Amino acid sequence: MSAVPLTPLTPRALYEEVAELLRQRIFRRELEPGSWIDELKLAEEYGISRTPLREALKVLAAEGLVTMKLRRGAYVTEVSEQDLADVYHLLSLLESDAAGVVAERATDAERAELKRLHTELEAAAAPGKEDREHFFALNERFHMQLLAIANNKWRDQMVADLRKVMKLNRHNSLLKAGRIAESLAEHRSVMAAIEARDAAAAMARMREHFKNGLEAAN
Repeated sequence: MSAVPLTPLTPRALYEEVAELLRQRIFRRELEPGSWIDELKLAEEYGISRTPLREALKVLAAEGLVTMKLRRGAYVTEVSEQDLADVYHLLSLLESDAAGVVAERATDAERAELKRLHTELEAAAAPGKEDREHFFALNERFHMQLLAIANNKWRDQMVADLRKVMKLNRHNSLLKAGRIAESLAEHRSVMAAIEARDAAAAMARMREHFKNGLEAAN
């Protein structure tokens, strides 16, 4: 019996590349929430047909970043106060559960990696040396690392999608005056609970972190 030839691997699909380009433009507010997407202009700008562009928009619609209207096109999703409250509620449930798992099960090496990221957060928020953009990036890395340690791919996917929608909020919670210092203090309490292997405290501190984040985002 002759061997079945292997199907060669293909490069990343064009529509996926376009989806990522649009995703980053949305996050940078180059495409504002509520603004209609000019398909002809974008297709011309990227030098592509409208077919991969429309496939990219379907991907973003599935993520909640874009809203598609029949025979009208697509626009960047606007996040209402209720939308934001719902997203924070679910993130609080998912990430507090992850924090509890990490407090119970993380290895010394995994705790050390979280501690390293937290130390970088402290440095990025140091008085006189505050680096807001770096803090934003490190903050997300800390949360993603905690989820990676908790090791639940289904939760990871849900959190990834919810965090994309959270980024649509015009008034990011970390932009509020004094919020970075508050967020950092909340991270300290989460880390203290994890290092003490206190799952209940880690869960409670993470829920409080999201509660305060929502209040700052409104």
